[in-house]
Amino acid sequence: MKILFTKNIDPTIISKELGEDISVDCVEVIKTKPIMISPFDLKNYSLIFTSVNGVISFFKNRFKPNENFTAKNYNKIYCVGEKTKRELRKHGFGTFKVLKNAETLSRFIIGKCQHEQFLHFCGNLAINVLDQELPLQNIKYKKVTIYNTEETHPLINEKYHAAVFFSPSGVRSFARRNSLEGMKLFSIGETTSGELRNYTQDEIFTSEENTLTSIFALIRKEIRSRI
Repeated sequence: MKILFTKNIDPTIISKELGEDISVDCVEVIKTKPIMISPFDLKNYSLIFTSVNGVISFFKNRFKPNENFTAKNYNKIYCVGEKTKRELRKHGFGTFKVLKNAETLSRFIIGKCQHEQFLHFCGNLAINVLDQELPLQNIKYKKVTIYNTEETHPLINEKYHAAVFFSPSGVRSFARRNSLEGMKLFSIGETTSGELRNYTQDEIFTSEENTLTSIFALIRKEIRSRI
C-alpha cells in the first residue's frame, strides 16, 4: 500500500506506527509564516487558540498572558486540540478548556461563557465558525490574525492508494491541481472531512481525535481490514 501524507512527518514515527511494509511519501501542501505585530495589553480578555501555529506566532510576537488565577484579570485560555494544548505547555501555559474543534468550542462558550470577552489568535484562513456564531449571541469576540497560510497547489503525478489530510486549507491546496478519485481518503478531524466532501462523494475515514495517534490508529485499522 502506498500512502501520501500532505504534510511532513518524521519517517521514524511513520515506520513505528505503520511498519516497514507501507510505502509513504510526504508532500507539504501549505506554508505558514508568522505575522509580526506589536503586542498589546491582554487584560480582561479570554484567549482562544485553534492551531499550533497560532500559539507559536503568539509567543513570537512577545505577548504575555497573565495566568495567575488569583489575580482579578487573569487570562483564561481556551484551545482546540491536544496538539495546541501541548504547544501552550511548551511555553509554560496551561489551558482552562480544551475542545476537539471550533464547533464544540463555540457551543461551550455560548452555553457557559456568555459574559467573557474573547481574543482569537489565528491564521488568515481560519474557519469562520466562532466569528459567525459568537457575535450573534452578543458575546464580545475579536479575531487577531498573526500568521499567514499559503496554499502551494503542488501537482503530484505519483499514484497512491490513500491520501491523508490535516486541514481544510491542505485539502483545497491539493484539490486545486489533483484528483481525489481512486484513493482512500483519511482525514484528521471532522472540519477537514467537511472540506473533503466539497470535492468527492467517496467515503472519508475521519479520526476521532485531531491527533497523529488517532489518524495512525485509523489507518492501521483500515489496513488490517484489507488483509
